[in-house]
Amino acid sequence: MTQPSPKKGRVIYHIDMNCFYASVEMAYNQDLKGKPLAIAGNPEERKGIIVTSSYEARAKGVKTTMPLWQARKLCPELIVMRPNFERYRTASKEIFKILSEVTPYVQPVSIDEGYMDVTDSQQHGNPIETAYYLQEKIVKELDLPCSIGIAPNKFLAKMASDMKKPLGITVLRKRELSHKLWPLPVGEMYGVGEKTAAKLNTIEVNTIGNLANKDVYQLKQLLGVNGERLKNRANGIDTTPVDPDAIYEFKSIGSSQTLPQDTTDELEISKLMNQLAESVDRRLKRKQAVGRSVQITIRYHNRRTITRSKKVNMYIEKKSDILHVANELFQKHWDLEPIRLLGITVQDVDEKQNIAHQLNLFTYEQEASKEKLYSAIDSLSEKYGKNPFIQWNEKNLEEKEQPRTSFQKDFLDDYKRP
Repeated sequence: MTQPSPKKGRVIYHIDMNCFYASVEMAYNQDLKGKPLAIAGNPEERKGIIVTSSYEARAKGVKTTMPLWQARKLCPELIVMRPNFERYRTASKEIFKILSEVTPYVQPVSIDEGYMDVTDSQQHGNPIETAYYLQEKIVKELDLPCSIGIAPNKFLAKMASDMKKPLGITVLRKRELSHKLWPLPVGEMYGVGEKTAAKLNTIEVNTIGNLANKDVYQLKQLLGVNGERLKNRANGIDTTPVDPDAIYEFKSIGSSQTLPQDTTDELEISKLMNQLAESVDRRLKRKQAVGRSVQITIRYHNRRTITRSKKVNMYIEKKSDILHVANELFQKHWDLEPIRLLGITVQDVDEKQNIAHQLNLFTYEQEASKEKLYSAIDSLSEKYGKNPFIQWNEKNLEEKEQPRTSFQKDFLDDYKRP
């Protein structure tokens, strides 16, 4: 899809849904409106983590990633709900459908945010009128609030959308950077994480303005090529296009989950590894993709996080193969300390249609014999919703359907499907 080539510069929106999970729950159940609501991965557990919360809860000090016990201490009347990811995916699909009615240049970047290039979109008036039209339409049809940043590029649009919430519309022009953007702490800049901000502070870069005016050589010495990139963005320079096809560019597919409580229980860890491998298997099938590397992520009780990976000899896609490599990595690198989070990711991913799968004399007969079985199972799973050959008891079913507290991006083309 060819990017618009305007004579007077681009007009880019960043759409950011406000308190998305909580807002979806409020739209679904009107009785929750105006109340302090939090979405948590394991609300029954004392060590559950806040995924997101309503503005009423935030006003009491409740924050994302805060332990549930601490949130309840700050806000005793807090209403806590488990995430309903299918409900959020459905809402996300409808949001992006509305955006795509205005322009084909829509780039989803997560379940609740995306970019639009509206340079040539004038059917709803000028860019500010179009933004109000979109905001009002999403509220009217879905009962969901959003903030919209309007700017000449993606970076500035992203920064603008954060400046007024909820239901904000903010224009950020390059000539306004010195008084709107530069006074902000450098840690509030998109693309600058906590560790990068700490490094920048060591060379007296405390605000975005400091970064914009810092010597580029010194920044590159500290941060490599990213130093120059961040300086350019601080000066309002960002030429990256709004790319609707970016959702199809994926190099890895993974799944992770925070445990209800820190654990060294090998049975509990094994069950979770099994669930994560199955989730990755399912996502690979959905994308008709395979991969050449497996990575595990282990986050310990003290938040120390390690990642370890292994490249395999052939492309893999099945749960059994993924789990075998993941378990091998886990046994080799786990130091027996209590674990807070586990993740499994298949990397070096490519679509099957891009790979010429060369079967040798020894694997051809084995693979061919399994193909009809896999096809039959997939067909029945499609019809009945899950593999009908797996025997479930109530406990297994409950464990299977426990929601994850993190989202992957391999569903972001849902809005394009009928």
